Amino acid sequence: MIRRLIRHGIVAAIAATFAAAAGAQTVLKFSHTDQQAGARQAAAQLFAKKVEELTQGRYRVQVFCCSQLGNDPKNIEQLALGGIDFTVSSTGSYAPHVGTLNLTMLPYLVDNYQQGWKLYDESKWLAEQFAKAPAKGFRFLSTWEAGFRSMTTREPLNGPADAKGKKLRTFPNEMMRWTLESMGFSVQIMPLPEVYLAIQQGTVNGQENPVDTIYSNKFYEVAPNVTLTNHVYSPIPLAISEKTWQKLAPADQKAVMEAAKTAAAFSRDFIKNNDDNQLKEMTSRGAKVNRPPLEPFRQSVQPVYAKAKEKYGADVDAFLKDADAVRKSMK
Repeated sequence: MIRRLIRHGIVAAIAATFAAAAGAQTVLKFSHTDQQAGARQAAAQLFAKKVEELTQGRYRVQVFCCSQLGNDPKNIEQLALGGIDFTVSSTGSYAPHVGTLNLTMLPYLVDNYQQGWKLYDESKWLAEQFAKAPAKGFRFLSTWEAGFRSMTTREPLNGPADAKGKKLRTFPNEMMRWTLESMGFSVQIMPLPEVYLAIQQGTVNGQENPVDTIYSNKFYEVAPNVTLTNHVYSPIPLAISEKTWQKLAPADQKAVMEAAKTAAAFSRDFIKNNDDNQLKEMTSRGAKVNRPPLEPFRQSVQPVYAKAKEKYGADVDAFLKDADAVRKSMK
């Protein structure tokens, strides 16, 4: 009798352990470089909420903002190694792993958000480049929005002539460097968290980023001339570690994809509808918003296309063809 009770107790304990394991919650790490007040953080929090909801609590996404776990290159490196589970960054930041994604940073590919969304959703060439990512250790889930990149400088910037001799911070991307150098800038690469102080101390004259990033990092406080050059359309694809993806059951993969698309729609609307509000808020705090004629900037960056063709050949023509088709269909 006693032995039967002991056996029954052991079996019950084992059963309880398996039941607890089956219901255990797995925590997934999501690292990005945006500030807490930024659109990226808001979309990440929505994504986390939807993942937990759609997996019935089996998975919880813990969001680390503000470069807590690393800058963009480090996050993507950790993603490929399986050290983190998600990140969201500019397509140009993924280019060290999928080289052709450098071409997404070509200047003046599209004229507005609707064109940009159509290009990223429908470009056959771009889909082929994204499909190369799993072999590099990560997988693209959806394309979130960051916006069009513009300048914040200590001195006024009315055209390429004002760029000459000025040192401008950007992130490590070859196409961006070619674009800024063609405009006349001297390029300085540095991590985002160091930029505010670098401008304040005069190490650089300014920086370039989308409006939401300029606003959330308060770059307008130290570089009050906000010049809307819109020189590069800069969405931010959300990616998952391929190691993490392969561990997910098909139903959970579907749930993560659905959460990613929901967050992407939110991100796109948030950025598009908030640019003007953020510019007004920056103006109220002393920023000087400038909307210069863009044709001089467009002309100054023409050599970038020739450089790109020398290095990437037919890929340039294929992507430009898709971009041209989008612009013509949405005029």
